[in-house]
Parts: sequence; structure tokens; C-alpha cells
Amino acid sequence: MTSTLGALTVPLIQAPMAGGPSNAALTVAVSQAGGLGMLAAGYKTVEAMAAEIDDVRAGTLIFGVNVFVPEADPSDPGALAAYAAALAPMAAELGVAAPEPGPFHDDHYAAKLDYLVANPVPLVSFTFGLPTADDVARLRSVGTEIVLNATDPEEIRAADALNPDAIVVQGIEAGGHRATHGQTKEPSDNTTHELVSLARDYTDKPVIAAGGVSGVDTARNLLSAGASFVQVGTLFLAAEEAGTKEAHQDALLSGQYRDTVVTRAFSGRAARALSNRFTERMAANQVAGYPQVHYMTAPLRAASAENPEGLNLWAGTGFAACRQRPAAEIVEEFRGL
Repeated sequence: MTSTLGALTVPLIQAPMAGGPSNAALTVAVSQAGGLGMLAAGYKTVEAMAAEIDDVRAGTLIFGVNVFVPEADPSDPGALAAYAAALAPMAAELGVAAPEPGPFHDDHYAAKLDYLVANPVPLVSFTFGLPTADDVARLRSVGTEIVLNATDPEEIRAADALNPDAIVVQGIEAGGHRATHGQTKEPSDNTTHELVSLARDYTDKPVIAAGGVSGVDTARNLLSAGASFVQVGTLFLAAEEAGTKEAHQDALLSGQYRDTVVTRAFSGRAARALSNRFTERMAANQVAGYPQVHYMTAPLRAASAENPEGLNLWAGTGFAACRQRPAAEIVEEFRGL
């Protein structure tokens, strides 16, 4: 039987981008063009995840689902309270209630796994940590391939011990959240190219290079360094099929924004975004506090829906290469690697 990854005609995986961008339409478009479309289950109920999977199955049989592993490092209540207080003036300006730290949320992890075992999909990847060996065995028993994420050599070694079908190595250039195994850990400063080279010392599994893949030249260099596939996220934020907020797409395409910054301001986890008023204003106050900070800032971000200065404008370092076009055109750019 041909594996899901082995069936790809283009060695490209669309990064699972939670919060809207990686919708069913984008996933189907990427897979139909020869890459691997990925649904993002993060921040969704089991029912919402299931409905999207059904939508994708109607258009393709080659796809994957990404699941958030519950946070391993607990948030500090005092730090969360201090951050809520720091957010209060901005909330008042936006006319929303002052944020309050909420309870820990595991993103319905166990229920999502139960569903994916009962209703198998071709591939499941995990972010923010590693599943247990039992989790892997359950998914494998129903024919699902497993992809794990890592951001440094230690994490590559830990991922390899679970015998996955492939390991994503995510470099410092990557947009959105870093996949570090634990929120309090400072992300490594290894570039994607460095991690691909290092990975050969820690695993013999296929390596998926993620971070800063802004075009075919970058992808070719990463494949030459030892990667088997590249994972592309930021370019797909501007795809016609993506569910990216209009203000976010406009910010990526406008030329108004010049720099990205790694910030914990929006979610409490390190993530790369376009530098804007929110990141600058909260830079001195940001804390490690995932997922509570995510939920504290959600009303502020909703109130700023049309104002990019108040949004989490996730973007990798190569965001200047973004153009609004069909997803298939992006995939086609990488054909022949």
C-alpha cells in the first residue's frame, strides 16, 4: 500500500494553521494539486473538526489533521493575573470587558483522538508536544500515519523514539506558533537549514523542513540538505481558498509591514507575527501562559477584526513573497523539486 506521504506528486505539505486559515477548501485544493493539505483541529470542538473532515473527504482522500497536544508546562497564576491587568487598558479602549485568566483547556485532546481512531484519516500530526506511545499505537492500528514536530535536537530525538512516519523540523524563520515541547521553553535559534542538517544525526526518518520556505529556491536548498519534504504556511495565508481574515491578508500584501517579531503577547506561547501596535504595546508585559492568554486576548482580537494593528498577524520571515492566487498555483511552483 502506498503511504500518504509517498503518494504526493509534489514534496510539499501545507502547514496546518489554526484559527481559520487552514479550512476545508484550502486543504482540498492543495491535495488535489499534488501536495498534502492539512486541516487544523486546534481551537475547534470535536463536532466542528468532524464536519471539516467530512467536507474534505468529499474532495480528496489524501489529507491530514493536526492536533494540539495539551500543554506540558502549567501557566503561573500570578503571571496570568499580571498580564490580565496589563491588557485591561486596551480592553477598555476597545469597549470589551477586562480580561480575566480562565481555567486550563486541553483543546478536547482525548475526545479528538477517540474520534480519529473511530473515524480514521490518512495522517495525523501533533503540535506543542508529543503524543504518548499508546496514542501513536491506537492511530497506527487503524492505518493512520503519524507526523511529529520538533524544534531542536533534543526534541528530534524524543520524536524519533516514537517511531513516526516523518518529523517536521521547524526553524526560527517559521510564522505562527513555534512547536516547542512546553510553553516555558525558549525556542531555539536554529534556522530551518541547520535543523535539517542536524536531524540527520538524530533520526533516519523522513524530515519535513518548515520555516522560511518562501519559494522554490529555498525549498531546493532544504531538500539538498536532507529534507524529504517542505512545509509551507505563510504563502498559503494569501491563497484564494484560505480562511485567513481579510485584514490579515491585506497586511501581508500591502507592503506596509516590514518586520516580524517572535512574541507571546497574543497566546502566551512564542509565535512569529508581523510587528504591529499590539506586539509593541505588550512587549514588556508578555508571559508564558498558554492557552489562557489566547482566550484572554480573543475578545480584544475580535474587536479589532478590521484593524490589523490589533490582530495576531502570524507571518514567517519570507512573508514578502506572498501573493493572492489559487492554492494550486502555489503548489505548482514547487513541482519538479
